[in-house]
Amino acid sequence: MEADEALRAYYERGMERDRLSDGRGGLEFSRTTEIVLRRLPPRPAVVADIGGGPGRYALWLASLGYQVEHRDLMALHVAQLTAAAAGMGGIRTAVGDARCLDLPSASVDAVLLLGPLYHLIDRSERVRALRECARIVRPGGPVFAAAISRWAPRIDGMLRERIHLRFPAAREVVGEVDRTGLLPPLEDGGFTAFCHRPAELRDEMAEAGLEVSDLVSVEGPAFILGDLDARMADPVERSVALEVARAIERVPELAGFGPHLLATGLCFPGG
Repeated sequence: MEADEALRAYYERGMERDRLSDGRGGLEFSRTTEIVLRRLPPRPAVVADIGGGPGRYALWLASLGYQVEHRDLMALHVAQLTAAAAGMGGIRTAVGDARCLDLPSASVDAVLLLGPLYHLIDRSERVRALRECARIVRPGGPVFAAAISRWAPRIDGMLRERIHLRFPAAREVVGEVDRTGLLPPLEDGGFTAFCHRPAELRDEMAEAGLEVSDLVSVEGPAFILGDLDARMADPVERSVALEVARAIERVPELAGFGPHLLATGLCFPGG
Protein backbone atom coordinates (compact mmCIF):
# COMPACT_ATOMS: atom_id res chain seq x y z
CA MET A 1 0.00 0.00 0.00
CA GLU A 2 2.84 2.41 0.81
CA ALA A 3 4.45 1.72 -2.56
CA ASP A 4 1.13 2.25 -4.35
CA GLU A 5 0.64 5.58 -2.59
CA ALA A 6 4.13 6.71 -3.59
CA LEU A 7 3.42 5.71 -7.19
CA ARG A 8 0.16 7.67 -7.25
CA ALA A 9 1.80 10.72 -5.67
CA TYR A 10 4.46 10.75 -8.37
CA TYR A 11 2.20 10.29 -11.40
CA GLU A 12 -0.47 12.66 -10.17
CA ARG A 13 2.03 15.42 -10.87
CA GLY A 14 1.14 14.92 -14.55
CA MET A 15 4.70 14.85 -15.93
CA GLU A 16 4.46 11.49 -17.67
CA ARG A 17 2.49 12.78 -20.67
CA ASP A 18 5.49 14.62 -22.15
CA ARG A 19 8.27 12.37 -20.87
CA LEU A 20 8.94 10.68 -24.23
CA SER A 21 9.03 13.94 -26.19
CA ASP A 22 12.58 15.25 -25.66
CA GLY A 23 15.79 13.79 -27.07
CA ARG A 24 16.27 11.29 -24.28
CA GLY A 25 12.62 10.26 -24.30
CA GLY A 26 12.71 10.07 -28.09
CA LEU A 27 15.65 7.69 -27.90
CA GLU A 28 13.78 5.46 -25.45
CA PHE A 29 10.61 5.54 -27.57
CA SER A 30 12.39 4.88 -30.87
CA ARG A 31 14.34 1.96 -29.49
CA THR A 32 11.39 0.46 -27.63
CA THR A 33 9.16 0.55 -30.69
CA GLU A 34 11.76 -1.00 -32.97
CA ILE A 35 12.38 -3.82 -30.46
CA VAL A 36 8.64 -4.45 -30.08
CA LEU A 37 8.13 -4.54 -33.86
CA ARG A 38 10.59 -7.45 -34.14
CA ARG A 39 8.06 -9.84 -32.56
CA LEU A 40 4.73 -8.03 -32.80
CA PRO A 41 2.07 -10.08 -34.67
CA PRO A 42 0.69 -8.66 -37.93
CA ARG A 43 -2.03 -6.04 -37.67
CA PRO A 44 -4.92 -5.88 -36.88
CA ALA A 45 -3.83 -8.00 -33.91
CA VAL A 46 -5.07 -7.09 -30.43
CA VAL A 47 -2.34 -5.69 -28.19
CA ALA A 48 -2.75 -5.08 -24.46
CA ASP A 49 -0.85 -2.03 -23.25
CA ILE A 50 -0.74 -2.66 -19.52
CA GLY A 51 0.40 0.20 -17.31
CA GLY A 52 0.47 2.22 -20.51
CA GLY A 53 0.50 5.63 -18.85
CA PRO A 54 -0.95 8.50 -20.90
CA GLY A 55 -0.94 6.24 -23.95
CA ARG A 56 2.02 7.14 -26.14
CA TYR A 57 2.50 3.50 -27.13
CA ALA A 58 -1.24 2.87 -27.41
CA LEU A 59 -1.56 5.77 -29.86
CA TRP A 60 1.43 4.49 -31.83
CA LEU A 61 -0.02 0.98 -32.04
CA ALA A 62 -3.44 2.25 -33.12
CA SER A 63 -1.83 4.43 -35.80
CA LEU A 64 -0.31 1.24 -37.27
CA GLY A 65 -3.68 -0.47 -37.40
CA TYR A 66 -3.60 -2.53 -34.20
CA GLN A 67 -6.49 -2.87 -31.79
CA VAL A 68 -5.37 -1.75 -28.34
CA GLU A 69 -6.60 -2.63 -24.86
CA HIS A 70 -5.04 0.02 -22.65
CA ARG A 71 -5.06 -0.22 -18.85
CA ASP A 72 -3.42 2.04 -16.31
CA LEU A 73 -3.65 2.46 -12.56
CA MET A 74 -3.96 6.24 -12.84
CA ALA A 75 -7.33 7.76 -13.77
CA LEU A 76 -5.42 10.84 -14.94
CA HIS A 77 -3.58 8.79 -17.57
CA VAL A 78 -6.79 7.17 -18.78
CA ALA A 79 -8.37 10.61 -19.14
CA GLN A 80 -5.34 11.95 -21.01
CA LEU A 81 -5.41 9.05 -23.47
CA THR A 82 -9.17 9.33 -23.92
CA ALA A 83 -8.74 12.98 -24.91
CA ALA A 84 -5.78 12.29 -27.21
CA ALA A 85 -7.54 9.39 -28.96
CA ALA A 86 -10.88 11.16 -29.46
CA GLY A 87 -12.25 10.22 -32.87
CA MET A 88 -9.32 7.92 -33.60
CA GLY A 89 -10.77 4.46 -32.95
CA GLY A 90 -8.89 1.24 -32.23
CA ILE A 91 -8.24 1.96 -28.54
CA ARG A 92 -10.20 0.87 -25.48
CA THR A 93 -8.92 2.25 -22.20
CA ALA A 94 -9.87 1.86 -18.55
CA VAL A 95 -8.39 2.11 -15.09
CA GLY A 96 -6.81 -1.22 -14.22
CA ASP A 97 -4.18 -2.86 -12.04
CA ALA A 98 -1.49 -4.96 -13.75
CA ARG A 99 -1.76 -7.50 -10.92
CA CYS A 100 -5.46 -8.18 -11.52
CA LEU A 101 -6.62 -7.46 -15.05
CA ASP A 102 -10.21 -7.38 -16.27
CA LEU A 103 -9.29 -8.96 -19.61
CA PRO A 104 -10.29 -12.57 -20.41
CA SER A 105 -7.71 -15.33 -20.63
CA ALA A 106 -6.06 -15.79 -24.04
CA SER A 107 -7.86 -12.70 -25.38
CA VAL A 108 -4.97 -10.67 -26.83
CA ASP A 109 -2.20 -11.38 -29.32
CA ALA A 110 0.60 -9.49 -27.54
CA VAL A 111 1.19 -7.60 -24.30
CA LEU A 112 3.23 -4.51 -23.53
CA LEU A 113 4.23 -4.22 -19.87
CA LEU A 114 6.40 -1.13 -20.09
CA GLY A 115 6.04 0.38 -16.65
CA PRO A 116 4.46 -1.72 -13.88
CA LEU A 117 7.62 -3.70 -13.06
CA TYR A 118 9.32 -0.43 -12.09
CA HIS A 119 6.91 0.18 -9.25
CA LEU A 120 6.12 -3.27 -7.85
CA ILE A 121 8.62 -3.43 -5.03
CA ASP A 122 7.97 -7.04 -3.96
CA ARG A 123 9.14 -9.80 -6.26
CA SER A 124 5.90 -11.73 -5.69
CA GLU A 125 3.92 -8.74 -7.00
CA ARG A 126 6.08 -8.45 -10.10
CA VAL A 127 5.68 -12.14 -10.84
CA ARG A 128 1.94 -11.78 -10.27
CA ALA A 129 1.77 -9.02 -12.89
CA LEU A 130 3.79 -11.10 -15.34
CA ARG A 131 1.50 -14.07 -14.74
CA GLU A 132 -1.48 -11.89 -15.60
CA CYS A 133 0.24 -11.02 -18.88
CA ALA A 134 0.85 -14.73 -19.54
CA ARG A 135 -2.81 -15.42 -18.77
CA ILE A 136 -4.33 -12.87 -21.15
CA VAL A 137 -2.01 -13.48 -24.11
CA ARG A 138 -2.82 -16.21 -26.62
CA PRO A 139 -0.46 -19.24 -26.78
CA GLY A 140 2.80 -18.30 -28.45
CA GLY A 141 2.11 -14.59 -28.11
CA PRO A 142 4.86 -12.20 -26.98
CA VAL A 143 4.96 -10.31 -23.71
CA PHE A 144 7.30 -7.30 -23.78
CA ALA A 145 8.40 -6.42 -20.25
CA ALA A 146 10.49 -3.34 -19.45
CA ALA A 147 12.60 -2.85 -16.33
CA ILE A 148 14.84 -0.15 -14.94
CA SER A 149 18.47 -1.20 -14.80
CA ARG A 150 20.02 -1.74 -11.37
CA TRP A 151 22.67 0.87 -12.13
CA ALA A 152 20.41 3.54 -13.62
CA PRO A 153 20.19 5.55 -10.37
CA ARG A 154 23.98 5.73 -10.15
CA ILE A 155 24.81 6.32 -13.84
CA ASP A 156 21.73 8.23 -14.95
CA GLY A 157 20.70 9.87 -11.70
CA MET A 158 24.04 10.66 -10.10
CA LEU A 159 26.37 11.08 -13.08
CA ARG A 160 24.05 12.51 -15.74
CA GLU A 161 21.37 14.35 -13.76
CA ARG A 162 23.60 15.14 -10.75
CA ILE A 163 20.69 14.64 -8.39
CA HIS A 164 23.06 14.78 -5.43
CA LEU A 165 23.21 18.55 -5.91
CA ARG A 166 19.49 18.76 -5.08
CA PHE A 167 19.35 15.79 -2.74
CA PRO A 168 22.65 15.23 -0.88
CA ALA A 169 21.22 12.06 0.67
CA ALA A 170 21.31 10.46 -2.78
CA ARG A 171 25.00 9.69 -2.33
CA GLU A 172 24.13 7.39 0.57
CA VAL A 173 20.96 5.99 -0.97
CA VAL A 174 22.57 4.91 -4.23
CA GLY A 175 24.78 2.34 -2.55
CA GLU A 176 21.72 0.68 -1.06
CA VAL A 177 20.10 0.65 -4.50
CA ASP A 178 23.15 -1.17 -5.86
CA ARG A 179 22.70 -3.85 -3.20
CA THR A 180 18.92 -4.24 -3.05
CA GLY A 181 17.46 -2.64 -6.17
CA LEU A 182 15.11 -0.53 -4.07
CA LEU A 183 15.08 3.16 -4.96
CA PRO A 184 13.19 5.23 -2.36
CA PRO A 185 11.69 8.64 -3.14
CA LEU A 186 14.10 11.48 -2.38
CA GLU A 187 11.25 13.95 -1.79
CA ASP A 188 7.50 13.90 -1.21
CA GLY A 189 5.93 12.68 -4.43
CA GLY A 190 9.34 11.70 -5.81
CA PHE A 191 10.12 8.74 -8.06
CA THR A 192 10.40 5.34 -6.40
CA ALA A 193 11.20 2.06 -8.12
CA PHE A 194 12.69 -1.40 -8.13
CA CYS A 195 15.79 -1.63 -10.34
CA HIS A 196 16.55 -4.99 -11.95
CA ARG A 197 19.67 -6.89 -12.74
CA PRO A 198 19.21 -8.63 -16.13
CA ALA A 199 19.25 -12.08 -14.52
CA GLU A 200 16.52 -11.04 -12.08
CA LEU A 201 14.24 -10.03 -14.93
CA ARG A 202 14.84 -13.36 -16.68
CA ASP A 203 14.12 -15.30 -13.49
CA GLU A 204 10.89 -13.44 -12.74
CA MET A 205 9.58 -13.98 -16.25
CA ALA A 206 10.44 -17.66 -16.10
CA GLU A 207 8.66 -17.98 -12.75
CA ALA A 208 5.59 -16.42 -14.36
CA GLY A 209 5.59 -19.07 -17.09
CA LEU A 210 7.17 -16.99 -19.84
CA GLU A 211 10.00 -18.27 -22.01
CA VAL A 212 12.48 -15.41 -22.50
CA SER A 213 13.43 -15.27 -26.17
CA ASP A 214 15.35 -12.00 -25.96
CA LEU A 215 16.58 -9.46 -23.42
CA VAL A 216 18.25 -6.25 -24.56
CA SER A 217 19.52 -2.93 -23.31
CA VAL A 218 17.23 -0.25 -24.75
CA GLU A 219 19.02 3.10 -25.02
CA GLY A 220 22.66 2.11 -25.02
CA PRO A 221 25.21 4.75 -23.91
CA ALA A 222 23.78 7.74 -25.81
CA PHE A 223 21.41 8.62 -22.95
CA ILE A 224 24.29 10.12 -21.01
CA LEU A 225 25.21 12.70 -23.68
CA GLY A 226 24.65 16.31 -22.67
CA ASP A 227 23.71 17.30 -26.23
CA LEU A 228 21.36 14.39 -26.88
CA ASP A 229 18.42 16.66 -27.80
CA ALA A 230 20.42 18.18 -30.64
CA ARG A 231 21.76 14.83 -31.80
CA MET A 232 18.31 13.25 -31.92
CA ALA A 233 17.09 16.20 -33.99
CA ASP A 234 19.83 15.64 -36.58
CA PRO A 235 19.09 12.67 -38.92
CA VAL A 236 22.71 11.51 -39.17
CA GLU A 237 23.48 11.85 -35.46
CA ARG A 238 20.19 10.17 -34.58
CA SER A 239 20.98 7.19 -36.79
CA VAL A 240 24.42 6.86 -35.20
CA ALA A 241 22.94 6.84 -31.68
CA LEU A 242 20.46 4.14 -32.69
CA GLU A 243 23.13 2.09 -34.48
CA VAL A 244 25.33 2.09 -31.38
CA ALA A 245 22.41 0.97 -29.21
CA ARG A 246 21.62 -1.89 -31.60
CA ALA A 247 25.26 -2.98 -31.88
CA ILE A 248 25.72 -3.51 -28.14
CA GLU A 249 22.17 -4.33 -27.01
CA ARG A 250 22.99 -7.97 -26.19
CA VAL A 251 26.57 -7.58 -24.95
CA PRO A 252 26.39 -9.11 -21.44
CA GLU A 253 29.01 -6.81 -19.96
CA LEU A 254 27.04 -3.73 -21.08
CA ALA A 255 23.47 -4.90 -20.53
CA GLY A 256 22.95 -2.85 -17.40
CA PHE A 257 24.66 0.35 -18.53
CA GLY A 258 21.59 1.98 -20.09
CA PRO A 259 18.56 3.03 -18.03
CA HIS A 260 16.16 0.38 -19.34
CA LEU A 261 16.07 -3.33 -20.10
CA LEU A 262 13.43 -4.87 -22.37
CA ALA A 263 12.69 -8.59 -22.30
CA THR A 264 10.55 -10.51 -24.76
CA GLY A 265 8.78 -13.49 -23.25
CA LEU A 266 6.68 -16.07 -25.08
CA CYS A 267 3.76 -17.86 -23.50
CA PHE A 268 3.42 -21.61 -24.14
CA PRO A 269 0.83 -22.97 -21.69
CA GLY A 270 1.60 -26.47 -20.59
CA GLY A 271 5.06 -26.34 -22.13
